[in-house]
Amino acid sequence: MATAVETLEKLERRITITVPLADVQAEVEKRLKIRARTAKAPGFRPGKVPMKMVAQQYGYQVETEVLNDKVGRAFSEAASENNLRVAGYPRIEPKNSEGAAEGTVAFDATFEVYPEVKIGDLATAEVEKVTSEVTDAEIDKTIDILRKQRVHYHTKGEQGAHGDGGADQSAQNGDRVTVDFVGKIDGVEFQGGKAEDYPFVLGEGRMLPEFESAAIGLKVGESKTFPLPFPEDYHGKDVAGKTAEFTITMKKIEWAHLPEVDAEFAKSLGIEDGDLSKMRQDIKSNLEREVKGRAKAKTKDSVMNALIAAAELDVPKALVDQDVERLIEMARQDMAQRGMNVKDMPFPPELFTAQAERRVRLGLILAEVVKENKLEATQDQVKAQVEEFAQSYEDPQQVLKFYYSDRRRLAEVEALVLEENVVNYVLGKAKVTEKSVGFDELMGNNAQG
Repeated sequence: MATAVETLEKLERRITITVPLADVQAEVEKRLKIRARTAKAPGFRPGKVPMKMVAQQYGYQVETEVLNDKVGRAFSEAASENNLRVAGYPRIEPKNSEGAAEGTVAFDATFEVYPEVKIGDLATAEVEKVTSEVTDAEIDKTIDILRKQRVHYHTKGEQGAHGDGGADQSAQNGDRVTVDFVGKIDGVEFQGGKAEDYPFVLGEGRMLPEFESAAIGLKVGESKTFPLPFPEDYHGKDVAGKTAEFTITMKKIEWAHLPEVDAEFAKSLGIEDGDLSKMRQDIKSNLEREVKGRAKAKTKDSVMNALIAAAELDVPKALVDQDVERLIEMARQDMAQRGMNVKDMPFPPELFTAQAERRVRLGLILAEVVKENKLEATQDQVKAQVEEFAQSYEDPQQVLKFYYSDRRRLAEVEALVLEENVVNYVLGKAKVTEKSVGFDELMGNNAQG
C-alpha cells in the first residue's frame, strides 16, 4: 500500500511504499522452487539439489527480483490511484526500520510529474513566414556546378579533341597542377613540409594562399622559392605561427575542360531525349522542392520560438536527463560512423543539456497544442507526406513500401505531419510577417555559389 503523495518541489513528488514481508517471502519461496527444478550443483543431478543449497545460491538474487517487482507494481498502482502522470523513472530508496510497520519493508519513491502547460494568447505572437524564389540565375548557377562536377583535365600545350588549352602555358586559377615542394624552417626541413608529384587545383583553396600565389604563373620545369608564414591557428602545431621557406617545382599543368551544355550533357542528367528545356525545368523543380523544404524549416523554427515564448511550464529534469542520454548516444554513433574512435572519447552531458531542455520543452508544448486543438495526424495526411517524399526518387513505389513496411518509419512521418499541423494552426492565429530570403542565404551558400 502507498501513503499520501508528498510534494517536494514544483514537479517533484514522493510516496512511501510498504510491502508485507510475508508476501515477499512467499513469492521468494515460490520462485526458488521453480528455480530448483533446473538447478545444478556438484554431486547432484539437475533438479535434485536440496532447497537449502538452492536458497544459498540464488536466494539474494531472487529476493531482489521479487522486491523490485512488488515495489514497481505498488508504485504503478499508487500513481494510477492518485492520477499521477509520472515523468521519467522514480528513484526508489529503502527506508530505515523505524519508517516501516512491523512485518513490512518500506521504500521511498521520489519522482517527477508532468507539468501543467499554459499556452498564452497566440494572437499576439509574432512569426516570420519565409519565402524564396528560384530564378534563371539559380538554374544557371546549378548548371555551372553540375558542369564543374563533370570536369576533366588535359595537359596544357598538347593538342586534343578539345584543343590545347590556349597560348598561355603557365599555371593559372582553375588549372590542376602537379608540383614537387620542400619547406624549411631556419634551414631545416620539417615533417610534412616535403612532397613529390603533389596534385591540386589552383583556386580551390586547398593550399595556403601564399602557396597558391607562388604557383600561379609558373611553367613546367620552373621553380620558385618564397616565404610562407603559417597562421597561429594552423592545424600543424609544430609550424603554427612560424615562417617557412618553400621551394616549389612545376611538374605538370592541366587545364580544365567543362562539358558543353548540350544534349549529351542533358542526357548525363537523366533527360533521355537530351532536351535542354526539359533539363532546365527538371533542375528548377528540384531546386523549388529544396527551397520549399528549407523555407518551411525556417518558418517552423519561427513558430516554435513563438510557442516557447508564449508557453508557461516547468520542465521535468528527469525527461531532460533522458534526452541528454539520447543525444549523447546519437553523437557517439555519428562519430563512429565517420570512422572516429569513440571508445574513450568523453561526452560531457552539459554540452547537450540546453539542446535537450529545448527539445523536451517543445515536446510538452506541442503535445498540449495538439491535444487542446485536436491536431492529430490523419491517415490521409501521412499518405500525402510519404507520396511527397517519393516524388524525388526513381521508383516511388519502393519508397511507399519502405515506409509502410515499418511502423517506426511511419511514426516518424506522423510526427512530421503533426508538427506541420501545429505550424499551420499557429500561422492561422499569430501575427505573420512574410520575409523574402535570397536563394543563397536560404541554402547557406556564399556569393560565389
